[in-house]
Amino acid sequence: MNYSSYILLIPMLPLLAFVVLGLFGKKYFNTSAGVIATGLLLISTVLSVYTAWHYFLVDGKVNDAYQPIKAFQYTWLVFNDHLQIDMGVLLDPISVMMLVVISFVSLMVHIFSLWYMKGEERFATYYAFLGLFTFSMLGLVISTNIFQMYMFWELVGVSSFLLIGYYFQKPSAVAASKKAFIVTRFADLFFLIGILIVGVQSNSFDFGTIIQTLTNTQSPEFLSATSTSFIGASLLTWALALIFIGGAGKSAMFPLHIWLPDAMEGPTPVSALIHAATMVVAGVYLVARMFPVFAVNEVSLQLVTWVGLTSALFAAIIACTQTDIKRVLAYSTMSQIGYMMFALGVSGYGGEQGLGFTGSLFHLFTHAFFKSLLFLAAGAVIHFIHSNEMTDMGGLRKHMPLTNIVFLVACLAIAGVPPLSGFFSKEEILLASFNADKIVYGIALLTSGLTAFYMFRLYFSIFWNKTSSPLERTGGEVHGEHHSEGALAMKLPLILLAVLTIAAGMVPFGEYVSSDGKPLETDLHLLFSIAPVVVAALGIGLATYVYKKKSDRPAAIAHTMGAVYKTAYRKFYIDELYLFITKKIIFNFIARPAAWIDKHIVDGTMNGLASVTGSFSALIKGWQSGKVQHYVLYFFGGIAVLAVLFIYLWK
Repeated sequence: MNYSSYILLIPMLPLLAFVVLGLFGKKYFNTSAGVIATGLLLISTVLSVYTAWHYFLVDGKVNDAYQPIKAFQYTWLVFNDHLQIDMGVLLDPISVMMLVVISFVSLMVHIFSLWYMKGEERFATYYAFLGLFTFSMLGLVISTNIFQMYMFWELVGVSSFLLIGYYFQKPSAVAASKKAFIVTRFADLFFLIGILIVGVQSNSFDFGTIIQTLTNTQSPEFLSATSTSFIGASLLTWALALIFIGGAGKSAMFPLHIWLPDAMEGPTPVSALIHAATMVVAGVYLVARMFPVFAVNEVSLQLVTWVGLTSALFAAIIACTQTDIKRVLAYSTMSQIGYMMFALGVSGYGGEQGLGFTGSLFHLFTHAFFKSLLFLAAGAVIHFIHSNEMTDMGGLRKHMPLTNIVFLVACLAIAGVPPLSGFFSKEEILLASFNADKIVYGIALLTSGLTAFYMFRLYFSIFWNKTSSPLERTGGEVHGEHHSEGALAMKLPLILLAVLTIAAGMVPFGEYVSSDGKPLETDLHLLFSIAPVVVAALGIGLATYVYKKKSDRPAAIAHTMGAVYKTAYRKFYIDELYLFITKKIIFNFIARPAAWIDKHIVDGTMNGLASVTGSFSALIKGWQSGKVQHYVLYFFGGIAVLAVLFIYLWK
């Protein structure tokens, strides 16, 4: 099949929406901007689904393995005979899967926003930013080489900066957008250094060539990358660690996670887009894309494992204490991304050894649906209550029956309750960790129980807990006029995502996505599943006991735990630590001396030169008075001086 006949339309249509709405939207299309952007993205989504169908079921498999296809290739920049940067489209199992996930979730966000963002003054600008973000993510996942990926990687950072800071009138939104931009740019610097090392070592930026040369243990490139060392680690280890830092920054892994909760300052549909299937999974996708190289380097895999595991547990503990529903979901995202990361870390390459790889991307696939459902449902609640705080909620199940049902479905899925999608993907991750490392498995199982607890703490706090709803407690007024679950534009995405949350686990994911491209048949291990399900049930049961009805139990638990609870509520003081390091150490001991040197030495030297030049010019400016008689006098004076010198030298 000739994919090149239409494949570029998939990312280009959202880009077209960005250009048209960005330039002309506010003046000509402000009311119709949502329909235009949604229509263009609908075409992209249909093309993505068609591409997936054709690749997986028609011509992608050759000799019982899915082969990468370069559907488009253009040489952009040539450095030498071996090293060049191409712009192209790479189709393989993980890129095709991501095309479908990104375009579909973004479409749901576009549709949901038609009513949620209705009446916004910058309505067209909002959809323009969504188009740029979607274009950037689509371009990232279909990149044929790591430098092309880096270019779209940075575009994702720019577009997320614009979306998080959409409400630029709010100082908190401006601060959050700057924080996200700075933290991810810091990580991206390391990513760029890693790219350059890999490019030089393999003489290519192309993913296929990098993997081929740096996984062949007999190749000169591999021997050079592993024999050259720095501070006890090989050059290959350093390169992969630096690349992973870039991924950890984008995926909000500990300790580069501090931007993610603050990103909730953007509109709630934006939170769904960033946290579900797009920006935060870019780091997981990066490690998966480079996984064959990571698989030959045990040190880098250990780094991925323990950073991912630490992030999963750390975020789950914090989520148990937060009261802002969007922040609970933000830390939930961080925890689930950590799950995906450590699954890649414990995975081997090929066959059953690659179960962690398949489980990680399967969880990415299912997480996209139930997490976007959770955020959009939370958006419906916020739209109804006009507050993010759980203390302002409770008893909403009667007034928001649809939202109540879909939120419950998503909570059951993320908790790993069968037969919902999250159960199947989590089961594969837990099985892979059990086979690889019992300590990793134990921590992962504990995290799974915490996930069930904090998600049902959230569910009961919103929809149960109080005997009356906010409407009844305020005499029918809830800070505004929104007394319904919204129009069809808000309900339809919730229903579709709920259906996929239920059904996505039934997809034979291993048939299509595996570490080596060959189908991986995974069976449901009923005996193994007992422990995860029991742990999830315990978490749900504890949350039900504490939060289903209003009582003093939550306060009593917080009082009993004392400093432990306060530390978790304050997010382990990581933000304060960063502020201390930046303001007290970097600003005082690095920035201030640098500013003094710049002002007094660099600027002082330049100012001194300018002052000397000015003084000298003031001294001699009288020599050019414009009076002819003075010039004649200087002329004959010069002749007299030369005559004296001539006579003196002649003698």
